[in-house]
Amino acid sequence: MKSQKRDTVLLLEDNVLNQAMLTRRLSKTGFSVIERENGLNITKVIEETHPDLILLDILLPEVDGLTIASNLKASAETAMIPVIAVTASAMRGDREKALAAGCDAYISKPIDFPLLLSTMQNLLERYRQVKSNLAGFTESKPLK
Repeated sequence: MKSQKRDTVLLLEDNVLNQAMLTRRLSKTGFSVIERENGLNITKVIEETHPDLILLDILLPEVDGLTIASNLKASAETAMIPVIAVTASAMRGDREKALAAGCDAYISKPIDFPLLLSTMQNLLERYRQVKSNLAGFTESKPLK
């Protein structure tokens, strides 16, 4: 039986309790979780860990989540990685700001875990399709 690769989630969450709860639940669901408390050196972390999806708290110390999302989507190396804003910031307009910054989805806290899982699965499936299409495109022979 061939073992299936576990999807890797990069969790950027500064609240230790939220981080532990999400890590535990995601791990039980079959994800490999990498935890970070802030967005410092995020490009290096991504280069080293190759996450399939990023869960991003918007209210982070040092560098806020909107800036992180915007920077990730502006870089060719990280633009395709799905980013879900997971935040307690649920004021009018916050969802729109997160999406405008480049987040692919927005989930407010307290987290509806079935909704989070469904959103993650949908984004991961789309991500895999795009990667597969790009791989086929780059492997195809040029027209003569």
